Amino acid sequence: MQERLQKILSGAGITSRRKAEQLIVEGRVSVNGEIVVELGTKADLDTDHIKVDGKLIKKPKGFLYLALNKPAGYVTTMYDPEGRPTVNQLMKGLKERVYPVGRLDYASEGLLLLTNDGEFANRVMS
Repeated sequence: MQERLQKILSGAGITSRRKAEQLIVEGRVSVNGEIVVELGTKADLDTDHIKVDGKLIKKPKGFLYLALNKPAGYVTTMYDPEGRPTVNQLMKGLKERVYPVGRLDYASEGLLLLTNDGEFANRVMS
């Protein structure tokens, strides 16, 4: 079934819909070898070859939901260009790609949800 690319990327656990839109506009997403820069473009994850930064996107085998007691001194992101420690570094050994649902400040500690279920993340944050 065809869906908007940003929904496919979010549903596959790649990123949030908002960040997926940014990836598309930046020309980092391709469908069947063609770079896509137009929001609203539709594709089918079952039949189309969708890539982000050259990496083929696959349907997740199942959704993963994690609760993390985030310690102070970590940024709630998967990569920090400033080189600060990230929650991603706390997920060593985890084979599935997950991303945070919401944010906790660098100096804050507490419950942080992580998932590869984009629809769940959108519902929680709405």
